[in-house]
Amino acid sequence: MLGTYMKTGGAALALSAAATLAQAQEKWDMPAAYSGKNFISQSYIAFAEDVTANSGGALEIVVHPAGSLYKGSEILRAVRSGQVPIGGRYMGAHAKEDPIFGLDTVPFVATNFDEAWALYQASKPAIEAALEERGMKLLFMPVWPPQGLFSANPVETMADMDGAKFRAADANTSRLAVLMGATPTKTEATEISQAFSTGVADSMMGSGAIGVFQKMWDYADHFYTVNAWMPKSAVIVNLEAWNGLDEATQKVVTDAATKAEADVWAAVAGVTDGYNATMAENGMTVAAPSDELAASFQEIGTTMAQEWADNAGDAGAAALDAYKAAK
Repeated sequence: MLGTYMKTGGAALALSAAATLAQAQEKWDMPAAYSGKNFISQSYIAFAEDVTANSGGALEIVVHPAGSLYKGSEILRAVRSGQVPIGGRYMGAHAKEDPIFGLDTVPFVATNFDEAWALYQASKPAIEAALEERGMKLLFMPVWPPQGLFSANPVETMADMDGAKFRAADANTSRLAVLMGATPTKTEATEISQAFSTGVADSMMGSGAIGVFQKMWDYADHFYTVNAWMPKSAVIVNLEAWNGLDEATQKVVTDAATKAEADVWAAVAGVTDGYNATMAENGMTVAAPSDELAASFQEIGTTMAQEWADNAGDAGAAALDAYKAAK
């Protein structure tokens, strides 16, 4: 009898332990819009692998790049609604929902990596608050390489942009085009090569990453390193999913996020140089803007920053003021 009890009791304990372990092991699918080879996507993957390795199997995060799980435009909504617990998203695309998400896309506010970091720190509390209001938590924000000017034609002064057909991705870049004297033409990222090859567009702002992955040397001869802005993506998590993690696992996630953010910001300058070198190797003229062109862009930046502040509300204006005060 005792032997039978010990056998059945032991089996029950083993089943209970297995059930507890299965319950502890959680898998989070993480959608991302860009190719897995993309610089930003690589930071997502490194973060996910870090969490998976250091949580002892309690939490596995699997990145689904290239819009394979959700399109870029759907990711924030999917995280907010709980369709997925976590996602990576380019935040400037949501500036209409809250202007603070697009502060880092206001042209010529931050034109080097130190300024971009300072702008991030000044705006981070407002970004966190805006996400929390929507049921989400910010984990980290990787930075993109600087936005430069692609042009089929040489641009020495702003007068050379008069009448240019400028690819505009949103209201912000449409306004920039107008202030430059160009004609904005709305084009999605997936349509860039078609727009340039058919003459719909002959210029645009974009990073070296886009230049390389879109092979812009087939469509534009010039890339000017004007450093118009350095946008950020964000890794965000659904608050309910976050609160469902135990404290130890939460610490693993936040530690991985801190490391991933530090690594991507440390690497971005070298990555930028690499993209620029690749474009030059493929026949593009990669050059700094003339002093006159740079001065004209700064004037445009002053105008657009004031316009943004006028429409950003108290939190947005305070973030911009804090950044200016810290410069």
